[in-house]
Amino acid sequence: MDRRLVALATAHGVSTWYEDWRHRRVEVAPETVVGVLGLLGVDATSPAAIADALAAARAVDRTTLPPTVVVTEGKARALPGPGVVSLEDGGRRAVDGELPGDLPLGWHRLACDGRDVTLVVVPRRLPVPPRTWGWMLQLYALTSERSWGMGDLGDLAEFTEWAGATGAGLVLLNPLHAVGPAHPVAASPYSPASRRFVNPLYLRVSDTAAYASADPATRAVVDALRPDRGDLIDYDEVWTAKRRALELLHPYAQPVDLAADPALTSFATWCALAERHGNDWRAWPAELHHPDAPAVAEQRRELADRVAFHAWLQHLCDEQLDAVTAAARSAGMPVGVVHDLAVGIDPGGADGWQLADVLAQGVRVGAPPDDFNQLGQDWGLAAWRPDRLAETGYAAYRDMLRRTLRHAGGLRVDHVAGLWRLWWVPPGAGAAEGTYVRYDAEAMLGILALEAHRAGAVVVGEDLGTVQPAVTRGLRGRNMLGSTVLWFARDDDGAFTPPARWPRNALATISTHDLPTAPGFLTGEHVRVRDELKLLGTDVAVERARAAADRERLLAMLRDEELLPEAPDAGAVADGEPDDGDVVVAMHAALAASPARLLGVSLYDVLGEVRQPNMPGTVDEYPNWRLPLPASVAQIRTDPGVTRIVDLLTAARPRRTSPDRAGRRTSADPAGE
Repeated sequence: MDRRLVALATAHGVSTWYEDWRHRRVEVAPETVVGVLGLLGVDATSPAAIADALAAARAVDRTTLPPTVVVTEGKARALPGPGVVSLEDGGRRAVDGELPGDLPLGWHRLACDGRDVTLVVVPRRLPVPPRTWGWMLQLYALTSERSWGMGDLGDLAEFTEWAGATGAGLVLLNPLHAVGPAHPVAASPYSPASRRFVNPLYLRVSDTAAYASADPATRAVVDALRPDRGDLIDYDEVWTAKRRALELLHPYAQPVDLAADPALTSFATWCALAERHGNDWRAWPAELHHPDAPAVAEQRRELADRVAFHAWLQHLCDEQLDAVTAAARSAGMPVGVVHDLAVGIDPGGADGWQLADVLAQGVRVGAPPDDFNQLGQDWGLAAWRPDRLAETGYAAYRDMLRRTLRHAGGLRVDHVAGLWRLWWVPPGAGAAEGTYVRYDAEAMLGILALEAHRAGAVVVGEDLGTVQPAVTRGLRGRNMLGSTVLWFARDDDGAFTPPARWPRNALATISTHDLPTAPGFLTGEHVRVRDELKLLGTDVAVERARAAADRERLLAMLRDEELLPEAPDAGAVADGEPDDGDVVVAMHAALAASPARLLGVSLYDVLGEVRQPNMPGTVDEYPNWRLPLPASVAQIRTDPGVTRIVDLLTAARPRRTSPDRAGRRTSADPAGE
């Protein structure tokens, strides 16, 4: 690659090579680098353009203030001259050549060297997370006598209350991000239209004040709309029924003050336009492509009733999420509800429309080739532009975190390595033909720490797979947790690592939504279904042999740790092999024996479900995100297998509570580890 192109790419945080999963150096194609630079607004399409762009990059005075200054509490920072800090609370402080270390946490302004920039003071670290356990829950999979074809926020409140009363300290959810209102309704919670707003599919219609206020005849019509539970979740059927029911109830609702929340008004406008023109704004008439366009204002007036309706739905989501938070607190949960933050958004969705000025237009986020995905991964998601984030004071990133954390005791950040770098695939390229783009990790992680600190929330980073050591160090240094999964806890020979050697600074789980369930792993269901779907890269006999060997390795570790009975007559089947139910319990005992601060238990595992929630590499070939749990909320409470796991984990992680500085109840940690 031309050395000037390398220098230009380096100046803009674009990688010209990377280390693959085998720790081999891989050179990035020049055309990929040129394409990604173009997504950052840098013309590198000719030698002359490269020379001009490189000269402009070198002309930037590195001694001047950056567009956003992020400092850690307690640390001073040199300035190019005297200045004035306008504090978040309205106060002002003069500074002379240095930012002092005693500035308060928060979002401030700094006037210095002829510039006025955003100044963010972030915490050194979060409080140490408590040692507790809890449930991992795909909310849509719950069902009850009152829910409509899928789990809802009423189910979540009831489940959370029961979970807290029986010793659980947290409930970790799938993302509840908003999807488009037009059909077909997106099933994947990881390709949202917006990460700032909530999916109204999760509303419980009968828990709204409007339902209580409606006349009996209207309530009867609403009740009759309730769809039956099917073998698979039908999002389109549920949304058709709920939307019609909520439209009938909207006249009984108190109006929402749209002027109080411009972002909500803009989101509700997008929803109204999406109903008319489809869920992808890029296919709308050109005059509607910008939220501030005159044609958008005109249609907002024409669609005022629909804008008000969609704003009201978000108001209802806030109310019902508040009830869930209250249930967690009243049950004494030391963490409470942990929400999941998807790594990106559907570029054609609401955030892609509203936040276009801070997104790289045309990029697709994914991952480079690895042992499991040899062609790379293209997730089809939009990405932040790191330069535009800094130029706008990280306001969009902050507001997204703030809205998500409003109802959270914790936040799981999917693909947390994306705070350091993301794999960008330029338009027209295949998934393997991308490269990494670097972000300001100190700013991204620091702002996450600040907003989590203010919300009193723990942070869990999904750092599975090949991640840079800086990611693990960065999380640990701020008392944020990483992720440990039993399937991946192995040595170089493939043997399972004893739980005592698992990391402390982690959320430990048996599996994830993208991997086999515990019963599915033990029965080889993951081999059977992948063979049926033609997803195996090798002969099915080879995969079956590998799965059988993995099972034996697992049993060997469990026996070595004395977590599984040795005697063939103790919970064993006729051939001397242990009963799968006993093995599942032993796997949870392994979790309990680990030093990991948080333990996550999946209802799919405990209830004996062999099908995994999501099968990577498929769209319609497999019922991704549409599998209900095999038991209702009421049945879960009395299920003997559930009771057995609850008793095991509650004995291993008894809950002791003490008030923290914010007055919340948190798990005591006498050792201060």
